[in-house]
Amino acid sequence: MSGADGKMKADVLIIGGGSAGGLLAARLSEDPGREVLMIEAGDEATDPDIWDPAAWPTLQGRSYDWNYRTEPQAGTAGRVHHWARGRLVGGSSCLHAMGYMRGHPEDFASWAEATGDARWSWDGLLPAFEANEDREVAGRDGGPLPIHRTDAEASRLTHAFIAAGAALGLPRLQGHNEGVMIGVTPNSMNIRDGKRVMVADAWLTPEVRARENLTIVTGALARRLVLVGNHVHHVEVRGRDGPVLFSADTVVLCAGSLESPALLMRSGIGPRDVLDAAGVECLIDMPEIGRNLQDHLLGAGNLYATRKHLPPSRLQHSESMTYMRAGSFTEGGQPQIVVGCGVAPIVSERFEAPAPGTAYSLLFGVTHPSSRGTLKITGPEPGDRLIIDPAYLSTERDRDLFRAALEAARTIGQSDELAEWRDHEILPGPLESREEIDAFIANAAITHHHPSGTCRMGKDDAAPVDADLKLKALDNLFVVDASVMPSLTAGPIHAAVLAIAETFARTMFNSRKEA
Repeated sequence: MSGADGKMKADVLIIGGGSAGGLLAARLSEDPGREVLMIEAGDEATDPDIWDPAAWPTLQGRSYDWNYRTEPQAGTAGRVHHWARGRLVGGSSCLHAMGYMRGHPEDFASWAEATGDARWSWDGLLPAFEANEDREVAGRDGGPLPIHRTDAEASRLTHAFIAAGAALGLPRLQGHNEGVMIGVTPNSMNIRDGKRVMVADAWLTPEVRARENLTIVTGALARRLVLVGNHVHHVEVRGRDGPVLFSADTVVLCAGSLESPALLMRSGIGPRDVLDAAGVECLIDMPEIGRNLQDHLLGAGNLYATRKHLPPSRLQHSESMTYMRAGSFTEGGQPQIVVGCGVAPIVSERFEAPAPGTAYSLLFGVTHPSSRGTLKITGPEPGDRLIIDPAYLSTERDRDLFRAALEAARTIGQSDELAEWRDHEILPGPLESREEIDAFIANAAITHHHPSGTCRMGKDDAAPVDADLKLKALDNLFVVDASVMPSLTAGPIHAAVLAIAETFARTMFNSRKEA
């Protein structure tokens, strides 16, 4: 795979070994005639805690977490939010809470409208979802990723929470992945035999890694794309032993919603004003790169003291997410708000958590925030700070829906079905005005770890990426990760990111057949 000029060469170079990159490395290397090279800035996963579902909150801040920080957020009482992102093979699938939710069909209808391409609709993505999932359905061939129904292991508190929602009129669902999301159900999770299954476990199996046409290089941080005309000629990489050059006919950027746009900007592709301020020559002015930044927030939380000892979760603490319309427990359609059951005293850093076993939290949030933020670089090097401004709660619509979400959480929390567990409400306590409600939400809000949208796909001229996921300004660079999402799905985005990658892989195979 090394050329005479010293470059490492391949047919396809994948930058980033996270969820999308790991899936693509496995899928694209199924063609033995295609040389695939994947580079990852981090290392292989070795920490045994990664595979312990209950340990996931403690993984943040360790050596394999990029541990980004946002700018102080006016909408959350001036707080700085830590954004955990995986820096290892498997990416953030090694860190997140393992919940698996496809989203609602109307989420993807907006994608299809934005791109003018039915591949990005619910029906268009359905083959990709099904190919990825092992859903424990008898008689059905499963994909590589377990979608484990957690009913049997869920806490008695979780079952009481579900009963409370049902008593208020919410339908009892058999999971979140059938196209209906409004209702109550235990979460489905990427767990098998009591252990987390990350993307590297599911797709980059020993058999896949043994393929002669697949090379995985760790400790390789992409510094810059070097262009010749509208073509990525090679990629400058900082390897373990110094600088390395990589080249490929096709370059696929899978570095995530922060590092994908950052690498483009460091390479001179992005908003001219941002690049000028960072001291980077603007080669291609693309004003929308780094814009449209979105993330889900959860209020942490509506906290209750228990009447009796609450055993710890046998899963990962947050066992059920209940989606609904604002102000209604009976209306159907696309969700607007969510209430989750935390089998632990989950609160933001602004509040003191009671001892485990003595309290539980109902989390609450908005499914489709209208606030849009930005990502900017400050210099030409990977170590230069990123300016991450999600503009949390910057629209009145988001603030209004968050109030409704808190009200829904408190309504469920005060229900008879939870009386066995509830002693009294600790947070927020009496709130006498809208200002007091908003102040509590601002202090309680935490990231749900779903950054997306910074290289959105669309048919409009301003969108950086087209419906084939090709960066419009270049002829051999594709972006395949959460950055291309025009808008958030209703729940966790991991399922959608994997479906995006699988759909791209199928497009690559079809293109090769046509050629």
